[in-house]
Amino acid sequence: MTRRFPQEITDGYLKVSASNVSDACDRLSINGAVTGILPIYPSAKIVGHAATLKMAKPKDGVKESVIPATFTLIETAGAGAVLVIDSRDNPTVNCLGGITGATIKHNGLVGCVADGIMRDVDEYKGFGLPVYGTGITQQSIRGRSVVAGVDVPVKLGEVTCNPDDLVFADDNGVVIVPREHAAEVLRIALVIKATEDRVIAAIRSGVRAVEAMNSANYENLNKPQNS
Repeated sequence: MTRRFPQEITDGYLKVSASNVSDACDRLSINGAVTGILPIYPSAKIVGHAATLKMAKPKDGVKESVIPATFTLIETAGAGAVLVIDSRDNPTVNCLGGITGATIKHNGLVGCVADGIMRDVDEYKGFGLPVYGTGITQQSIRGRSVVAGVDVPVKLGEVTCNPDDLVFADDNGVVIVPREHAAEVLRIALVIKATEDRVIAAIRSGVRAVEAMNSANYENLNKPQNS
């Protein structure tokens, strides 16, 4: 069975922003908004199911290659996936390079989101791979990190990402949506976007901003449903 989200879910999320999705998560009391992970270069909006990878520092001098586990994950994640890397245990070491990026692109994944730093940005630009991370480096990962887990729950900042959760990223940052809530979060996000569009249209037509927002009940858009 495919891990990919139905096309209508993917298409729907591409109509909204990370801000809309974050507000929708607030409505459902979901901790999904990730802080500090941004586009490494101006990147396309991405949405897809999470293929998760956990990196760690080598222990006791053991320097296992990250290549077998990383590339097997990419090759089996399925088209439409987002590679999600948790490199918080080794934050000053590169967690994504150009060959890995090329393999991501070749296998139909839509991008990479990492709590970690990356290199080879020029190569990602060259083949149009959206990448989101915490910064840029030049050094190789070889001998500096090991794979601590594949398709396991990982963390992006204070947000947990489970395998197959929905990953959303755009210019505003990253939001993780638990798979079972993907449809409901999208429904609310679309309502929020439509409401904000109406408020902006009203302001442009001459309505005072406060009046436009009050009319739309804007202050309560992201208020938890059970409060």
